[in-house]
Amino acid sequence: MTNEENRKIKILLIEDEEDFADVIKLHAQLNGYSIIVEQDGLNGLRLAEREQPSIILLDIMLPGLNGIDVCKRLKKNPKTQQIPIIMISAKGEEVDIVLGLEIGADDYVSKPFSLKVLFSRIRTILRRGSDGDKPAKTIAFGSFKLDIENYRLTKKDKQISLTLSEFGILRRLVLSRGKVLNRDQLLDEVPNSDAVIIDRNIDVHIAALRRKLGPGFNGIETVRGIGYRFTQADTDAKN
Repeated sequence: MTNEENRKIKILLIEDEEDFADVIKLHAQLNGYSIIVEQDGLNGLRLAEREQPSIILLDIMLPGLNGIDVCKRLKKNPKTQQIPIIMISAKGEEVDIVLGLEIGADDYVSKPFSLKVLFSRIRTILRRGSDGDKPAKTIAFGSFKLDIENYRLTKKDKQISLTLSEFGILRRLVLSRGKVLNRDQLLDEVPNSDAVIIDRNIDVHIAALRRKLGPGFNGIETVRGIGYRFTQADTDAKN
């Protein structure tokens, strides 16, 4: 995105650490983004409804109303439920991060983090939202093509054999490009008849997918303590 395109994007940052918020605000402004900063959770909730930002950066530890409760209320409110949310957390708050993802947050970043990484995540989420709600029939990433309707994965026109569970998990990851998915979310793609349904089965399926995609493919990222994220940058969707 260019600075001109960034000016159309409004970021709401709900963060009570003033120095930390100032750094994010400065970086956003230097790159042409419009940004509003609020330190209190309840006031941030009100701002989100009034200002209708393009995306919300939401700290977990907030005065007034913590980030988890803010996220819950945002996702229950028809006026704000479609606004993407990136949770911001200090290290060691994995339980809160998982809860945030389960109630609708799109991603999370752990403090301390690189501003380049944060704004890369913002661009990825906003780009995903602009792709439209209609799912693509074929998705290309690297030298692979995923045929959604016909349950086929090919590499340079050579078919790669996948189980239904592997295909479902890969499809969910690719369609949620850039978003962290926890194991429970990925379990939704596993047929009930597929062995014993426990969340660690996902790790087995992911390992099998990585073997079949080959050692040169590293687009499935493990997010420690939470789940997985599809990170292939050149994903191309075709209807």
